[in-house]
Amino acid sequence: MARENISKSLEVYYEIIDCCPLRDRQFNFFEFVYVLSGNGVHGINGNQLPFEAGDLFLITPHDCHSFDLDGICEFMVIRFGEYYVREYQWKSIDHIECLLYNASDLSGTVLINHEDKKMVKSLIQHLQQTINQETVYTEDLVRHLVNALIVIAARNIAIIKPKNISQHAENRILQILDYIQEHIRVPERLSIAVIAERFDLSPTYLGSYFRKQCNESLQQYISSYRIRLIEHRLRFSDRRVHEIADEFGFTDESHINKFFKRHRGMSLKQFRDSVMKVV
Repeated sequence: MARENISKSLEVYYEIIDCCPLRDRQFNFFEFVYVLSGNGVHGINGNQLPFEAGDLFLITPHDCHSFDLDGICEFMVIRFGEYYVREYQWKSIDHIECLLYNASDLSGTVLINHEDKKMVKSLIQHLQQTINQETVYTEDLVRHLVNALIVIAARNIAIIKPKNISQHAENRILQILDYIQEHIRVPERLSIAVIAERFDLSPTYLGSYFRKQCNESLQQYISSYRIRLIEHRLRFSDRRVHEIADEFGFTDESHINKFFKRHRGMSLKQFRDSVMKVV
């Protein structure tokens, strides 16, 4: 299957087409596609999803996608690579790169929140105006607008239920998941006893309740979530192993390497070296 790369860290362009020029391509970068006008079907990873004006799709690296258009359509396309995410200091938006990488769990448009749809429409309009007016500050302004779009997309992705969660999940389990994500770097707050007390449940009931709602054990979820964040620290930051160990509450490098190797079969350094080879 053909793969496509980008030569710049960020590319933004407008297009009006009546057929998709690319079929079943995999990209080595992130791509936002905003539908300005028209409709049709978006095919991604074997799923066929209808689209219309106002939809925003996020295609992540290694997704396979194409568009089937019902007549003429207008799009704004924004492409950026892993290095673009790494070089931006997100500050208050914690783990944003992890949210982006898990957007493949979406079943359609990124935009879930109605108010965000209006905000994105305005951002896209400003992007169009900016790329059509080449001035000394054009590149800086484009980056600020794109970064705002990334934050809004991540905010919407974050409110979507994890893919393993029961379709009939109660509000309490969503609160428990929020609690775990908020305290993922503080291990002493993630014991079954502490979480059970926080939500006024018995430890025994919490374990069976969590498994029923999420189709995995509480400890499995905590471990997989922590592993995912560690992987993205390795992929997107220059932090040293001992700094990542400190961030996630491990006693030292040996401790975090044992934990990581148990789940991924390699050390943190080996993982970082392997992902750097394909960037």
